[in-house]
Amino acid sequence: MQPRISMITLGVKDLERSARFYEEGLGLPRMQFEGGAVFFQLNGSWLGLYPWDALAEDASVEKEGKGFRGVTLAHNVETKQEVDQLMKQAEQAGAQVEKLPQDVFWGGYSGYFSDPDGHLWELAWNPHFWVGPENS
Repeated sequence: MQPRISMITLGVKDLERSARFYEEGLGLPRMQFEGGAVFFQLNGSWLGLYPWDALAEDASVEKEGKGFRGVTLAHNVETKQEVDQLMKQAEQAGAQVEKLPQDVFWGGYSGYFSDPDGHLWELAWNPHFWVGPENS
């Protein structure tokens, strides 16, 4: 297996609501696609949105997954101020702030929000090394 993630697909309860959250609220670039899914092109990968029940069916798992899923998605930025700014943007777009941005034990600064379907996102500034594509 090569060291990359090509796409992250999130199961969503309301496809259009979630598409608006990511496109209009967070400003991700939506790809042109006609069908039962929504895609956003990211730097080096894609984010996909797919109906919750259909994704569970496709993966042959129960659709009633509840509570903490053991997964978070992270978006790293270059400053603490960017973390604060993006947290406000996410909240204005309809996200639930789960943990306000703050200095954290590993020396960085981060906070968490959940999207309309409860998927956890961490917004983080890491002073030790850059996590992301070069020349971002």
